[in-house]
Amino acid sequence: MSDHRLPHEKGFHISWDQIHRDSRALAWRLDGQGPDDGAWRAVVAITRGGMAPAMIVSRELDIRTVDTISVKSYHAGGGKADKQSDAEVLKSPDADLMGDGTGILIIDDLVDSGKTLELVRELYPNAHFATVYAKPKGRPMVDTFITEVSQDTWIFFPWDMALQYVEPYRGTD
Repeated sequence: MSDHRLPHEKGFHISWDQIHRDSRALAWRLDGQGPDDGAWRAVVAITRGGMAPAMIVSRELDIRTVDTISVKSYHAGGGKADKQSDAEVLKSPDADLMGDGTGILIIDDLVDSGKTLELVRELYPNAHFATVYAKPKGRPMVDTFITEVSQDTWIFFPWDMALQYVEPYRGTD
């Protein structure tokens, strides 16, 4: 019997409460680990998924300098699950702020294959890369993470979901 599950059938559903708790846990793990007497100079969110965790980490660690880097590494699969393509930077953070990345926390929600972080790491080799969730293929690209999930798990983030009515499995009366 072969396994013909769709991505959502081995899903890991993350609520807003859970991403908040896990992002706070990430902040606690990063607290005091920066190169400047434990401090970090700035947080850079990888858009779009890294924005919510970066906001929480920057709040928890009282880091007021926050920027973004926008990297596109997925494209729509024409009705199928998204497929990865070559990563490209669409928007870079402030160059004077970044330098080689020393003292910078780069935050994303998830590392999957590692392509996105590999590209960003080439640009900022001394930055510290942190994600809330990590899959095995991408784990070598991350310095700090909270939860590892299997490579074939599809993570459903709260910003990708909507609440809606679902018909009961048996009958409607």
